[in-house]
Amino acid sequence: MKTKLYISTILLMALSWVSCDDFLTTDLKGEYTSENYYTSAENATMAVNAIYNSLYGNTLWIFGDVASDDAVKGGNAGDQADINAINDFSAKSDNGVLNTYWKSTYETVSRANNAITNIPGISMDENLKNRLIAEAKFLRAYSYFSLTNIFGKVPLKLQPQNTVAAIYVGLSEVSVIYTQIEKDLTEAIPALPAEYPAEKGRITKGAAYALLAKVQLYQKKYTESLVSIQSLEDLQLYDLIDNYSDLFKSGAEDSVEVIFGLRYINNTEVSLGNNLNVWFAPSPEGGYYFNAPTQSYVDAFTEKTIANQDDPRLDASIGRQGKPWFNNSTFNAAWSEATGYLVKKYNEDMVTGLAKSQSAVPYHAIRYADVLLMKAEAINEAGGTDAVTKAAAEVNKVRARAGLAATTAATQATLRTVIRNERRKELGFEFHRFFDLMRWGKETAEAALGSDFKWAEPRFYFPIPQSELDTNKALQ
Repeated sequence: MKTKLYISTILLMALSWVSCDDFLTTDLKGEYTSENYYTSAENATMAVNAIYNSLYGNTLWIFGDVASDDAVKGGNAGDQADINAINDFSAKSDNGVLNTYWKSTYETVSRANNAITNIPGISMDENLKNRLIAEAKFLRAYSYFSLTNIFGKVPLKLQPQNTVAAIYVGLSEVSVIYTQIEKDLTEAIPALPAEYPAEKGRITKGAAYALLAKVQLYQKKYTESLVSIQSLEDLQLYDLIDNYSDLFKSGAEDSVEVIFGLRYINNTEVSLGNNLNVWFAPSPEGGYYFNAPTQSYVDAFTEKTIANQDDPRLDASIGRQGKPWFNNSTFNAAWSEATGYLVKKYNEDMVTGLAKSQSAVPYHAIRYADVLLMKAEAINEAGGTDAVTKAAAEVNKVRARAGLAATTAATQATLRTVIRNERRKELGFEFHRFFDLMRWGKETAEAALGSDFKWAEPRFYFPIPQSELDTNKALQ
């Protein structure tokens, strides 16, 4: 069985020119297989580009935000019932959101597997070859990291889908999946450049170190996580920018704070924009006003700045009554039927003639502030001499950018609370919160998520989609 890769070519055939037998026996034009596609550096590059392309239908917000205490479904009360089932943890295996996320993420895995398997056989520049394979391994690792944090045990597919054994794969333990993720990232790091002179947005060495550090932190491998973070910091490429709100504007993808994320173009001719803009925007702007921030999220901002102002991260992250919105307007709580608040991070001032659904505002999957907070957490949890003091110093870098005074936390327990609160405020609506709650454990998760949430050991996972249960014979 061959893996088929179809290109967007339309062939117009005058059927009167050929007999029926000729038509039925003629090879399909414009068809590539794994045997005739992976033959050049150009095709290898396009194959890896296609892996990136598969990431752009970004629905991680439904899990990271809506399933957390930071947001509810929002939108019209009767719209998108499957998202509401994620919101209240009643989703069954036939849930459309679960099915869509599963299929789109495994599409990324499939494209990565094709590249990792087939690019080694191409006669081409070895440095470029190794770099492309490394990019594919990172993207496969990133995909499995998301899959296992949403579904727990999942099929660990590492080969192209061209044999029965590769198609029908049983569930792997979470620990086994994490081991493979670490392997992919560790193997990718040597071949990845620290930065690109021209091809901005491709996976870098820093991105691999950052994701590896996060994967290790999720497994409570604190010492290993700190080693990965140190390797990232040794690159001397990343820092906090001065103005928090500037991170969420068009062009922020080139900031020294961004380590890995998705870039977009506002262009009405091709769908290369960030459609989170239209999902989260208010109805008067043509938006659907989903992912409505909760009062609980707003109430997390209890501290005033040194200048006795509101923490600037609040109004940079959400719209609230009477505060500046976009296009010189003021936010109206009536725009959000569910809570009176809307997400601000992926909205932008709209330029005449450009589509609302084509925002150029980037999505940051990992940025340096996240790394600093991971570092603080790892130091604090690992313990040891002066651990609290050292961890507090990392937290204070993030707090200082927000204009807050240095933390006075003096014990591991009190600093743990500070770190967790800072993650919520700093990374709000960047799709991390639910996964943080899960890894912090039963007591923290239940306190945050309320009576709708029922913890299940070893932690809550959403059900595997029915479509996979029906088609994957290894799961029956």
